Amino acid sequence: MKLITYTQQGHVHIGAVQGDGVVDLTAVAPNMLTLIEMGADGLAQATAVLQAEGTAVPLHTVHLRAPIPIPRRNVMCLGLNYAAHAAESYSARGQATVIPTAPIVFTKATTAVSGPTDPIPYDPAISTEIDWEAELGVVIGLAGKNIPTAAAMQHVFGYMVINDVSARDLQMRGKQYFKGKSLDGHCPTGPWIVTRDELPDPGNLRVTCRVNGVTKQDGTTSQMIFDIPAIIAYLSRGMTLLPGDIIATGTPQGVGFARTPPEFLRPGDVLESEIEGIGVLRNPVNGNR
Repeated sequence: MKLITYTQQGHVHIGAVQGDGVVDLTAVAPNMLTLIEMGADGLAQATAVLQAEGTAVPLHTVHLRAPIPIPRRNVMCLGLNYAAHAAESYSARGQATVIPTAPIVFTKATTAVSGPTDPIPYDPAISTEIDWEAELGVVIGLAGKNIPTAAAMQHVFGYMVINDVSARDLQMRGKQYFKGKSLDGHCPTGPWIVTRDELPDPGNLRVTCRVNGVTKQDGTTSQMIFDIPAIIAYLSRGMTLLPGDIIATGTPQGVGFARTPPEFLRPGDVLESEIEGIGVLRNPVNGNR
């Protein structure tokens, strides 16, 4: 199932994409977090609605929002989780490459989360080094603590595309990444959550990022240093993962600050983030603050 949060005629709904249409699932749950918390029963009810529904609203007539517009807590992110990206990052700083031996984790504020076509704010008074990072997003479905690697995938609800948009000047100036990663609107997500059953091999998906139609990143999730089970097992050690938690699993090589010369987003640019089997985010960069 492809599950969405959308606006139609001023009202917010959740639904499922069926072909070129959308079937309203608000009768099953009032919002995406509640549907996720309902677990298998919620998905069974959603399936029943889809099977009984005769018509659907055309997808092009609704506005897609972030699948989880207001997450329960910060988005958890993996840094340097692709070896080639680690190498380009260290090289850009004139340092020897160090491949992580344990996951590097930071977070993005909930107010950074935005939808699949929402503008990315650009305010030169705040940052002029806005960079891209296309990533596979994992949505937790089943709560758990100290989850074994072998059981980790049972805790996954589904997947979506994320771009970990980064203000590099703020990121590099601080002692940690939070501020440079958390500007409003700097975490496009979507276009929907693809449920786990629809994507049986998330460990081998093509991840691409384009700016104005030019490919900047082109990798696969098979290149991750720490795969999804390892990430979930690590994050859940001594810390309970909750239904609706979002994990950004890291980005492949090709980011802007590591290029020669460095490249950054500017007002008028269009940032596209695509993951095989999931979909595409298309976010314009907006010069209006």
